[in-house]
Amino acid sequence: MLVSLVDESIHHGPKTLFTRTVVSMGPQVFNFNRKGAPMYQTGVMPHAEKTECLNPGNGEVIGHSMIHSPEEVAGLIAQAREAQPEWQALSVKERAKMISKIQPYMVDHMDQLAETVARDNGKTRIDALASEIFPGIAALSYYCKKAKSFLKDRTLGPGSLLLINKRSKIIRVPHGVIGIISPWNYPFSIPFSEVIMGLLAGNCVILKAATETQLAGLALNECIQTAGLPRGVFTYINMRGSQASKTLLDNHVDKLFFTGSVGVGKQLSQLATKTLTPVCLELGGNDAMLVCEDADLYRAASGAIWAGFQNAGQSCGGVERIYVHETVYQSFLSILKQKTEALRVGYDTDFSMDIGCMTTLRQVDTVKHHVDDALAKGAVIYAQAKGPKNTDSPYFVAPMVLTQVDHTMLVMSDETFGPVMGVMKVKTMDEAVELANDSTLGLTCSVWSKNRKNAEGLARQIKTGVATINDHLMSHALAETPWGGPKETGGGRTHGDIGFAEMTYPQVLVHDYYTPPARKNLWWHPFSLPVYEGLKGAVQFFYGSKLGSRIMGGLKLLRVLPRMLKP
Repeated sequence: MLVSLVDESIHHGPKTLFTRTVVSMGPQVFNFNRKGAPMYQTGVMPHAEKTECLNPGNGEVIGHSMIHSPEEVAGLIAQAREAQPEWQALSVKERAKMISKIQPYMVDHMDQLAETVARDNGKTRIDALASEIFPGIAALSYYCKKAKSFLKDRTLGPGSLLLINKRSKIIRVPHGVIGIISPWNYPFSIPFSEVIMGLLAGNCVILKAATETQLAGLALNECIQTAGLPRGVFTYINMRGSQASKTLLDNHVDKLFFTGSVGVGKQLSQLATKTLTPVCLELGGNDAMLVCEDADLYRAASGAIWAGFQNAGQSCGGVERIYVHETVYQSFLSILKQKTEALRVGYDTDFSMDIGCMTTLRQVDTVKHHVDDALAKGAVIYAQAKGPKNTDSPYFVAPMVLTQVDHTMLVMSDETFGPVMGVMKVKTMDEAVELANDSTLGLTCSVWSKNRKNAEGLARQIKTGVATINDHLMSHALAETPWGGPKETGGGRTHGDIGFAEMTYPQVLVHDYYTPPARKNLWWHPFSLPVYEGLKGAVQFFYGSKLGSRIMGGLKLLRVLPRMLKP
């Protein structure tokens, strides 16, 4: 067997982000960290094609990730299927004990993880720490503590006195091997929670991270590997998006989780119908923010800046549309303008930048198209931050606020997914609710008011999966809150107890507590007229409305009950 060792380091400037040794043994490639512990198994040939990882902030090549072929992925799925029964056989406590080993590693390597995500995705390191690494650590802790209660058997009370001897309970059963296809906008936090929930529930997990952010995916993979999971329980793969869903479905993963665009989600759903594979989809949002006349305008404007421009606006749950009551419209805009123009946009070298760059040029083009469409239809740029200094990188898009917008414009009717917000004046908050619901997407929304009861009343009328009061976007970091929404946002949920339930299917167990002495049920063969009359009497006795009818029914039932004791 040919064995070769190659030291491979991933650098940013003079700093080494990761160092690993690639060990080639025949057709397999294994990676080891500085201590010699295996980081991940890619399962690819040494000469296989690689994804080139670029830092969008400065254009540097910061690493490579080997690409798996469909044949290799098929083998890895088979390996996961072989490992799954033993993994499921472990108690929840045993699985949680292993997975909890990831937490100290992540805490000790926060700086390294935040920098890797930031350089790979383009966001700032503070952004990466706040919206990717911290939520991951918090979710890991929460699910390890809650997994046992989430998976606990649930006993059901009897639904009929006639069948009181039949006692039922619901157990949660892992699907088996699940596939997760994750996006590039939150390349760590979005897949991480799903991976942890899937593993704790007893599944083996195949993770396909976004091609655009492979280093963040590999960093996640290294975190999972610190748990020392059995071979095949967790597998990281790198494939082109166009191949991944088909390969996973063709090899019969038991459930598929996908976060991405509406178009790709619809294609994936069509593919899944061929094998009737269940899918959980989160396909984005065009999220509305409602500012009431009694809102704290400073907090509302500050919240809009965070939720609309954080991650360069590349947040499916971020603010894209703002509807402001006419009595506070100008005051709100003044604060929003001041804060927008004060934003510092640029490459993060000393933690002083507020907004980083976008991740893909395709998304930059989408943002430009939406802005051009709005301006051509009468919108104006009310406020805009200054672009970064000392760079002409096309990945940087200065955040902007548009006014004189309406729902004929793409920025209000479609998902822009960039640092652009449109602001409309409304006469009433009922009008704002109507406009908020005028969307094909329904992920999140927010209502800003000092009157919490009134704000919740408005939020309840908006057709979204998540609604926040006096905040926006951050609920994805709350491990206890489900994430997802109706309409073309997709269906299904991740996070919280509802999201955890997506990792399993319910199985009902029914026990008969009349055995012994009952030898058969009342309605079993052989049939006869007394059997019919006895069953009819049972219905009259338990559900009749007249006392006389119920007494007569009870007598008929008593005549046939002895047959249950006879063979």
